[in-house]
Amino acid sequence: MIESILLWIFAVVTAPFFAGVIFKVKAFFGGRKGSPVLINYYTLIKLFKKGSVYSTSTTFIFRLGPLVSLGSAATALLFLPIAGHLPVLSFNGDVIFILYLLGIGRFFTIAAAMDTASPFEGMGAAREAYFPIICEASTFMILILFYRLTGDLNLAAYFSGGQPFGFWQTAGSPILFVVIAFFIILLTENARVPVDDPATHLELTMIHEVMVLDHSGPDLGCIEMGAFLKLFFYASIVSRLIFPFEMGNAAFNLALFSLGLLSVYVAVGVTESVTARYRMDRVPKFVLTSFALAFFATVITLEFLK
Repeated sequence: MIESILLWIFAVVTAPFFAGVIFKVKAFFGGRKGSPVLINYYTLIKLFKKGSVYSTSTTFIFRLGPLVSLGSAATALLFLPIAGHLPVLSFNGDVIFILYLLGIGRFFTIAAAMDTASPFEGMGAAREAYFPIICEASTFMILILFYRLTGDLNLAAYFSGGQPFGFWQTAGSPILFVVIAFFIILLTENARVPVDDPATHLELTMIHEVMVLDHSGPDLGCIEMGAFLKLFFYASIVSRLIFPFEMGNAAFNLALFSLGLLSVYVAVGVTESVTARYRMDRVPKFVLTSFALAFFATVITLEFLK
């Protein structure tokens, strides 16, 4: 249990660092030196030192949104087998609970955006409510595959120990479809290019960033930290699938896990550097690709298992 808690602390502490790797990769492709890899820590410290400004038109929902968003992401990490180690919390069916938990965080972020009575934030909230619906369908399709392979409905049974390698041994190449599907889900759920551009400042084209325009100070810091933790959660899943090996040593497992995380964050940075953001009418088609990949992986694997 102590090891699991320490690994959870490792995840919370290092999530802003890994997110900073994306800035470095994008700066490299742009021929720039870029900001330091620790820039997110400086930003969080600066935000938490400031005070928050609230509009007279907002209610307690606006103040509650950032806290719930951060709390849901941090709680989801408690169920994640970090570096293949057993998570802090686990029970049969916790994958369904985690999906609803992340959904609660999204709901309160949307509610806080709607609470400002801003048409721009309402527009971003509508997009935020629409695109993740397709991601949830893809995620449930992948869960069907994992359930048929393991007979369990908890993350510990999927990503602890050498189980990810067992997926490759049992299902084979269709797991590659699952990896790509999860990566598309990662980009969509975290509002990354080509679904959204976190660096843009044009309200008409933004999704997540336009919803947090009225947040400031510690509230904005909570939102940013929650976004780092959520990105870490999805990146960890992809990392365990592309580096599924069990090294037999806790230190080696953590090093391999960190290498996998770096690979995923670098892939996100490369994607944002070489890909333009899609038009809004093309985003659903892109996200639906993840469902198609997950569906074919499930059908092919189940037919093979027969």
